[in-house]
Amino acid sequence: MNHIQRRSFLKKSAATFGFTVLPSYLVTGKPDENGKLPPSKRVNLGVIGCGGRANGVVPGVCKDGKAEVSAWCDVDFRRGGIEKNLQRFPDAKQFQDFRIMLEKMGKDVDAVTICTPDHTHFPAAILAMSMGKHVYVEKPLTHSYLEADLLMKAEKKFGVVTQMGNQGHTSAGSEQFKSMVEAGVIKNVTKIEAWKTPGLFFMDKNKRISKFPAKEEMPKSLDWDLWCGPAEVKPYSRKYHPFDWRAFYLYGNGMLGDWGAHIIDFAHDFLKLGQPHKISPILMDDHNDVIFPLSSHMKMEFSASCNNPAVDLYWRDGADCKPKVAEKYMDKEDGKLTTPKLGGAGTILYPEGEDYAITRGSHSSTSNIINTEKRTELRQHLRANNPKFNHQASFTAAILGEDTTTSNFQVAGALTKTLMLGIVCQALNEEINFDTKKEKFTGSNKGKANAALDGPPPRKGWEQFYKLV
Repeated sequence: MNHIQRRSFLKKSAATFGFTVLPSYLVTGKPDENGKLPPSKRVNLGVIGCGGRANGVVPGVCKDGKAEVSAWCDVDFRRGGIEKNLQRFPDAKQFQDFRIMLEKMGKDVDAVTICTPDHTHFPAAILAMSMGKHVYVEKPLTHSYLEADLLMKAEKKFGVVTQMGNQGHTSAGSEQFKSMVEAGVIKNVTKIEAWKTPGLFFMDKNKRISKFPAKEEMPKSLDWDLWCGPAEVKPYSRKYHPFDWRAFYLYGNGMLGDWGAHIIDFAHDFLKLGQPHKISPILMDDHNDVIFPLSSHMKMEFSASCNNPAVDLYWRDGADCKPKVAEKYMDKEDGKLTTPKLGGAGTILYPEGEDYAITRGSHSSTSNIINTEKRTELRQHLRANNPKFNHQASFTAAILGEDTTTSNFQVAGALTKTLMLGIVCQALNEEINFDTKKEKFTGSNKGKANAALDGPPPRKGWEQFYKLV
């Protein structure tokens, strides 16, 4: 509505007063001498969470002047790593509470970016969507299966543009993978191995804890109650804020939630895997109820889909996570077999009955065929072309009617649900069976599992966000 009203205003003004009254960039729709676009060609952005990933997301969304920040929102404007973003739009108003920002700036915000800890993605996103705002949310989309489901429903109900921040989904890598599926190079996959090497504090055995950390002195500039949002308020500790919250079940989603969206994304979407009907723990090293395991190895079993037969997906993070490759998939150099070089994160897909496999890293990495002869034979399918817009720019372009997003909440929500089912397995350290049609767990441990599916009940004052759809 804001865009329509601005366009209407410009047309009426031009007809009444003549073009000389308005700056030329308003009349022509082209940038002025400073590169500024007219309001009808520009998205007004509210930024929720101004540091960390926002330092990459905001410039990407605002590329070429197609969006500009009208409001900043953060629970702590004094923390490090936030200044560069704020300097980009120094005149934008500042708020600590996203609810107040949306209430007071509603008419001046067309879209929001949400780059906050996992447990606060949902309330900010669904409130903005209910007000007709387009939303870009960092991965993982939500902190629970229920929240992902509600955002998928909200997208349909409110009809806004959405995008999750798994940036590799709009890339040459994703275009290549999709074309390899369409060409039948990636087909009949019955086994997927996914891995991520350790990289967070809870994956260092010398830093492990099994109790919530003791209270520490809190920065005076931080609104800790708002940081906790719908989750339980624990005494402040630097182990939560500003970064290590990801280690705790209460606030984050561990390595699977953090990197899973970048690693299994292509296979999940383009093979139409849906949700696993069974998840089994293989290794949950140093399991406890406070932080994620030191190493997590699990098996997810997916039923056949329209694009693929039944498939077993193995997820391993932490120590000894890289898969071992069978000799028939190895390359030959000077008559000797060489093991494929596997990076710190990635997947190997095994098509049934074929003598080759497909491997790729994470994020926007392109895929490769392991087996020298097959790679030569199928090399034309390894070509990769960039899409018209990158991931952040496509969000803005979609709002302006110039493109569509590739990781909208129907795609991103389904992926997030899979990640959340894996996290339930991590939390319980038990084999769990899932009815994919009813979206409920079955079996003797279904009570605990279904409670975990919904996540902890929101604390008082935050319940209303779960009633907006």
